[in-house]
Amino acid sequence: MGKMLFVVLFFAFSASTLFSAIYKGHRIYVRTCSKCHTDKQAFVESKTIKEWAKLMNNKGEPLKKLHLKNQKAKASWDYFNSSKYTKKSKHLKEFLMEYAKDSGKVPAFD
Repeated sequence: MGKMLFVVLFFAFSASTLFSAIYKGHRIYVRTCSKCHTDKQAFVESKTIKEWAKLMNNKGEPLKKLHLKNQKAKASWDYFNSSKYTKKSKHLKEFLMEYAKDSGKVPAFD
């Protein structure tokens, strides 16, 4: 009985943590990314789960490099060079992968 309770609690905690990461990622996206990527839903759905995972590997380093190479993204350079981006990139990754074009889910934006 004790093992069963542990398993149930473990999965409940894991699910709530994942949802928390997705919610935090949504908030990060709305507050930072949507300033430039104005068609929010279309942008999130522009890549597959695998493509978002690749861009967000190593604490989002590939996505950071992509933005830092692009002169049009100059407004975002301070953000991508900040520790804030590095620390919170895992949440952004969870959000982007959750609502990628091959996920079958649609993100809700205000």
